[in-house]
Amino acid sequence: MVSTQVLQEYFVASTRKLGVDPELARRKVQLFGGLGLVVLDRTQILDAIDLVRLHRFSFRDALIIQAALDASCRVLYSEDLQSGRAIRGLRIRNPFD
Repeated sequence: MVSTQVLQEYFVASTRKLGVDPELARRKVQLFGGLGLVVLDRTQILDAIDLVRLHRFSFRDALIIQAALDASCRVLYSEDLQSGRAIRGLRIRNPFD
């Protein structure tokens, strides 16, 4: 599963920070989007705001966490979040550990 936000962030990071050609980055976004897409809506945004309030996550991280929760994911892979932490049954893992 991947959220629309993650696809957007991938495109920006890969083209700006890594210098990936925008055409190639677009093809990868198309490929990743075929995995199973979580489209963020108003309810998820409000729920993410609650995660910010309760757990002090950044809003961007909270949106990613909320998308994973709504998709019933059991594991969220992120190098930016605290590996091993669990939120409502969702375990965070660093893919590089």
